Amino acid sequence: MFRLIGQRLLAVVPLLMIATAITFGLIFLIPGDPAHRIAGESATPQQVEVVREELGLDQPILVQYFDFLFGLVRGDLGTSFTYQAPVLEMIVDRLPVTFSLAMVAVVVALLVGIPAGIIGGSRPGSWQDRATGMGSTLGVATPNFVLGLLLVLVFSLTLRALPATGYTPLAKGLWPWLSHLLLPAIALGLAAAAEIARQLRSSMIEVMQQDYVRTATAKGLSRRSVLWKHALKNAFIPTATVLGMQIAFLLGGTAVIESVFGLKGLGDFAVQSVLSGDLPAIQGVVIFGVFATVIMSLLVDISYGYLNPRARSAA
Repeated sequence: MFRLIGQRLLAVVPLLMIATAITFGLIFLIPGDPAHRIAGESATPQQVEVVREELGLDQPILVQYFDFLFGLVRGDLGTSFTYQAPVLEMIVDRLPVTFSLAMVAVVVALLVGIPAGIIGGSRPGSWQDRATGMGSTLGVATPNFVLGLLLVLVFSLTLRALPATGYTPLAKGLWPWLSHLLLPAIALGLAAAAEIARQLRSSMIEVMQQDYVRTATAKGLSRRSVLWKHALKNAFIPTATVLGMQIAFLLGGTAVIESVFGLKGLGDFAVQSVLSGDLPAIQGVVIFGVFATVIMSLLVDISYGYLNPRARSAA
């Protein structure tokens, strides 16, 4: 297992280098002079040159890139043009909102996707299988912002059961925190649940036809025991990969959902940064997203090695 983890960590290094190089290159893709943008429209050419020198924008590109890398190592993501505050500080302030939303969405995806996949995969061709298949197709095809607006219309405006916008920290109580996250988490998590259900159904059908499952059934074990103790562990191996990808997708997909539900998280911060052309903020959010995705991929690889002994022996 340690050898597998070491190999995955080594593979991450070139990936991070490529990602940081692409993120640094964003400075050349945004129209206009960054120094002039920071100094303001009314700044004189002398003031623009002073800002350019302070930010190191007058240095060669390689020097700027290595300064950017050293800043990342020190945890310095620069200063936001718009908010005039450290980007890392702003990301840390908004991270609890996005992290809470993503985690509740993951719980929704698991609570819906795993039972649906097991039911469909253990009874292929039955009405339960057709119903879960139809639900999965609908979940994948429906845009999350459309589902979010429908949920607000029904549960907030009509039934007045849950708040439509805003966020309450967990420190103020479990229900106030959860009540503000339920609707956006459902809108965000149902598409992931559909993907998990489809993958788990396919894996379950394949595993249920294996000899060891037939042997367990022939020995008189209950259907529940065969499903949960013998079939599900092996069927969940490819599903773990899909789950890891879906968690990364959920983190990235919060941008639209946070805008719909008025949540001041990283997604909303990213949207506002793009609209205002705030380059350091855009770079900071992208770098954070890359690191989060890499960590999730690493955790998926480790879980894959835990569930599949052949992956450990091949490392």
